Amino acid sequence: MAAELDDTHLLSRARAGRLDAFEELVRRHRPAVFRVALRMLGDGADAEDATQDAFVQAWRGLDGFRADAAFTTWMYRIVTNRCLNMLRDRRRTEPLPDRQESPVSRPDRITEANWQLEDLKRAIIRLTPEQRAPFVLRELEGRSYEEIAETLDLSVPAVKSRLHRARLELLTAMRHWR
Repeated sequence: MAAELDDTHLLSRARAGRLDAFEELVRRHRPAVFRVALRMLGDGADAEDATQDAFVQAWRGLDGFRADAAFTTWMYRIVTNRCLNMLRDRRRTEPLPDRQESPVSRPDRITEANWQLEDLKRAIIRLTPEQRAPFVLRELEGRSYEEIAETLDLSVPAVKSRLHRARLELLTAMRHWR
């Protein structure tokens, strides 16, 4: 029955204490929320924690949800803020290597493409949290500038500026692949 209802109706039912309605919202939106967390944090276990924390926070804060934005936008804001807090609290014990060692010979382009992808993932993780959040939401999640601004509580020009700086950082980090 919950699968037939839209998010607005499910939210209304969840606010009335219906756990099954909130469980349906979690089922619908968990993959996207987890994807954002994983791309922000770069670690599956941390992303799982951030996702779970975000949904617990959402459950506890249902009465505060104004419904002037989509449920997904609200969840992106919660999980992004949780990830930013985790990144601020994280203490690095070992620095990331500047570059993966390449073998003497490369039998095909697939291996090289995999190295490039790994270098890009590391470069994204090295972005500041303030650059990484809008980059992940725009380039990897396909969100509009307006949605990102709302999610991160920024202006659209601030989002564009942070994206520009993130892209420049990534271009610099990936220059050896040109």
